[in-house]
Amino acid sequence: MEDQTCVPRPVRILGGISGIAGILMIGTSFMINPGPPPDAIPAQLIAFGTQYYSSILWGAWLQAVGPVFIVLFAFTLVHLAGANKRISGWMTFFGAGVLMMVSLIEIAFYIAVLFITPPVNMLICLNVIYAVQHLYFIVAAPAFFIPLGIVLVKSEVLSKLFGYLAILLGLAFVVLGMAFLQKLVLPMWVTAFAGVQAIWWLAASISLILRSRKITASTE
Repeated sequence: MEDQTCVPRPVRILGGISGIAGILMIGTSFMINPGPPPDAIPAQLIAFGTQYYSSILWGAWLQAVGPVFIVLFAFTLVHLAGANKRISGWMTFFGAGVLMMVSLIEIAFYIAVLFITPPVNMLICLNVIYAVQHLYFIVAAPAFFIPLGIVLVKSEVLSKLFGYLAILLGLAFVVLGMAFLQKLVLPMWVTAFAGVQAIWWLAASISLILRSRKITASTE
């Protein structure tokens, strides 16, 4: 395990700030993009896209860039834990790649849904978005949270509680992904559960910043 006192304090602080920034960006994206009405017909989708055109595009931008900052924070944790060459560290990198792939595919169809010709395009894009959301629960979130949790449990970077909670979150996503696999459109409360992770990322980011100050103070 890497000696955290040898890691420059700005690296730890910037890692924490990165996590906070990522969560704020993703949270803002959902606030400005309310989503289309359920079971909307093409005419309603066109009206929705026209009304929220800018909000959808800016929301897509925020939702595309925000996870990059979260991944940077996660990589900072792996680096601080000295897990770069361990299986758990490499699986965290793999999970981050899968998460970004799933996220970017979904966001690409957020943008594609704004193309109003042919009219059936909007319905197709929405169906792809619904399908991709399954991937988040089936593989993206578990493949990211579970190995990252193992990294944290086996290190002193953060309280081990964060590690155990990350593993539990990953397993919860697995259970939900399997339980609702037969539902082509995930229930709203299931997709809303994904927001629980924001609390974890925010708390972990703040904790890293606070712990970096303690480490610096103890070495002065």
